[in-house]
Amino acid sequence: MSHRNKTAEQQRLDANATKKVPLEKWGPYLSERQWGTVREDYSENGDAWNYFTHEQARSRAYRWGEDGIGGISDYLQDICFALALWNGKDPILKERLFGLTNGEGNHGEDVKELYYYLDNLPTHYYMKYLYKYPHAVFPYEQLIERNRSLSKQDPEFEILDTGVFNDDKYFDVFIEYAKNNSEDIFIKIEIINRGKEATSLTVLPTLWFYNRWQYHGLQTRPSITLSGNDCVEIKHERAGNYFLYFQKADDLLFTENETNFQKLFNKPNESPFVKDAFHEAIISNTNIDALREKKEGTKFSPVYHLNLEAGKSGTIFLRLTNQVIQVPFEENFQSVFDLRKKEADEFYGLILPPDTSGDVANVQRQAFAGLLWSKQYYHFDIERWLNTSDGITPISQLRVEGRNHSWKYLKNQDVISMPDTWEYPWYASWDSAFHAICMSRIDPAFAKNQLLILMREWYMNPEGQLPAYEWDFSDVNPPVHAFAALEVYHNEKLSKGEGDIIFLKKIFQKLIINFTWWVNRKDSNGNNIFEGGFLGLDNIGIFNRNIQLPDEIILEQTDGTSWMGMYALNMMDIALEIAMNDDSFEDAATKFYEHFVIISEALNELGLWNDSDNFFYDVLCLNGSEPFPLKVRSVIGLVPLFAVSIIQRNEIDKLYDFKKRMQWFKEYRLSNQKYLPSEEKSGEENVLLSLVHKERLVLLLQRFLDESEFLSPGGIRALSSHYRENPFTVNIANESYTIQYDPADSTSGLFGGNSNWRGPVWMPINYLFIRALQKYGEFYGDTLKVECPKGSGNFINLKEVSHDLMSRITSIFTRDTNGNRPVFGDYNWFYKNSNKELLQFHEYFHGDTSRGLGASHQTGWTALIVNLI
Repeated sequence: MSHRNKTAEQQRLDANATKKVPLEKWGPYLSERQWGTVREDYSENGDAWNYFTHEQARSRAYRWGEDGIGGISDYLQDICFALALWNGKDPILKERLFGLTNGEGNHGEDVKELYYYLDNLPTHYYMKYLYKYPHAVFPYEQLIERNRSLSKQDPEFEILDTGVFNDDKYFDVFIEYAKNNSEDIFIKIEIINRGKEATSLTVLPTLWFYNRWQYHGLQTRPSITLSGNDCVEIKHERAGNYFLYFQKADDLLFTENETNFQKLFNKPNESPFVKDAFHEAIISNTNIDALREKKEGTKFSPVYHLNLEAGKSGTIFLRLTNQVIQVPFEENFQSVFDLRKKEADEFYGLILPPDTSGDVANVQRQAFAGLLWSKQYYHFDIERWLNTSDGITPISQLRVEGRNHSWKYLKNQDVISMPDTWEYPWYASWDSAFHAICMSRIDPAFAKNQLLILMREWYMNPEGQLPAYEWDFSDVNPPVHAFAALEVYHNEKLSKGEGDIIFLKKIFQKLIINFTWWVNRKDSNGNNIFEGGFLGLDNIGIFNRNIQLPDEIILEQTDGTSWMGMYALNMMDIALEIAMNDDSFEDAATKFYEHFVIISEALNELGLWNDSDNFFYDVLCLNGSEPFPLKVRSVIGLVPLFAVSIIQRNEIDKLYDFKKRMQWFKEYRLSNQKYLPSEEKSGEENVLLSLVHKERLVLLLQRFLDESEFLSPGGIRALSSHYRENPFTVNIANESYTIQYDPADSTSGLFGGNSNWRGPVWMPINYLFIRALQKYGEFYGDTLKVECPKGSGNFINLKEVSHDLMSRITSIFTRDTNGNRPVFGDYNWFYKNSNKELLQFHEYFHGDTSRGLGASHQTGWTALIVNLI
């Protein structure tokens, strides 16, 4: 595509791609929850949720980042902007989203707010966010008490259950950003009274600094200073100088982003100007004159008191810029928003075919929006965190030797695509891989950056392990990063016509280190059957797969072994792709081909496949006893399907050494009666490699496509629904363990109880199934057909099976014939009229009804829907 024919957004992306870090200086990098994170936890017992609470957050300065509602910051989060609200009734100023802690929710932590990511561009030249704020007192206590009273068998008590949004008694608060240029940001706040009666709202667009001076992170304390009646000047030694222009306000308040020690810890404050001063001034009129008289600080807000008639709206304009502007709000101020919105329409208009329905296009657009709004600044230096105090709790030897103490070299300070900006405001390594796949559809440069930074020495440990997540960086996530690198590479190649071989070379070198770590650390018996613990699947095991089993019992895992087979095959594919341009990588391709063959032998020949059930199971190896299969049919036994590759004939013909070595290796193993994995040739002489032979593939697909087992209206369940009426129980070392089908929230307390892999549908696993089926279908074509669903009499090829799965998954979010979206379940009553286009993308979905469950804004990996439409 010529420069002349590219959209304005694509031209900006191309310019960003030439930067060392392909990132705009300003974006939605402000988290929606900083409290309750591991980073802010300086306690001896590691109780992050109770050490820094939501109640404390308005009064206590953070040490590792900031949070706010619908906010923005620069990419180092030195300067922050977000919205605060007060409906005249609440006991607190609404400055951040509220949710339950892990101990308060009957299914773990959960945000209890209504907010939506409506639009965003990769360069953030246009962004739109919606927050819904009730007229009535926000039901903080009701949400806590009701959920505390519920058991794990009960559904969660949600904010729509409280009644505060009944009869449209709420405000729609739209926050819109449009960049005039990279450092000139137009801000529009529009508030609509959806109720039938007039009511008032106080609005505080708030500007403040991340408090780095508390730990001497800055040489000079930054300042926000009043400059005239409608402007403040911002000075920061790192971020630079800026101006915030605002329309005439009812009040101008200044304070400092400093902890209120007097309130929280009964220690005297150095000054009355503390973080929660705006809260006290607005709610109880405390010290408001002093805040008005103060003309400089590190936190500032113009205050607007809006009185809105029923159905009417009010609008506030602001402008954050690095320029002196004589007339900041010209008559055509709105036109910048219109232009950027038009550019967003043009950019996304090229992603989908023109005949795509408006509803489907809206699903994809909001999924992309959520993905982009989830780009967050993340700051964590483990060594400093362990060896310094937060000024509240002294350094403790228990903490120095506690959580993450072996990761002292981990020093993160980047903008990272997060799973969820409230429930998971921290990266998880395998989530990040899927985020990069989604991101590569719209911003391949940033997608590549996200994969590469995880491999850098300030993330990956010296032994080659990738950090899992801040709650325990030493946990093990599935090794999907080679798969993700290939997906990102091919997506970019498809859109640009050529692939980035340099990227593949860079990541391949680091992935070799990680692959070696796996081989050395997760194969206890040296038989190429791998462990790995929970492997990101939380409670899917009949017991906690992270625990040390008694009496030298080893759990040999089908999924751990299969992930490694997939990893080896992906590494072979990367090496082959590079070798087409640089034949020095042929040897590496051979090496990973041989790894794949050996792992395939272990998976298929050493007891993980069960002939009577035609399924793969985990196996317990008990000291002095026969290995014992754990006969639970879950996605663990289907993970072997993921390891599939097609080697094109042109690759084989060009890479003579690889072809020769591959042939020798096959002949050697055949002559020595050794196992060979599935290897078939098509009519075009392309070669299919897979962990699963064709016969076993067909047998697995019979269960896979059985609606009484894995196939649900919304995709593939994580656990067979056979266990709904037939729970599986096993006795190990005199302890009884049971697993049953739970299609909704977790009824188990494993891993905090806030995720459930015992029945629901999970997007990343379904995405991997679909990509595998597409490859099988590409190779076999109509020579292999299966019954879909089982018992239907409808026989289709595997590519058509993948299409059926895509259709089922898409149906979770699209409107049915009654105008309802399955994702909203019993709350579809709310999503009518002005709310009918709104969407949320949950962490996982009910195994029977497809209702959204878990984290409600998991875009994040649920943004994979953009690749399935």
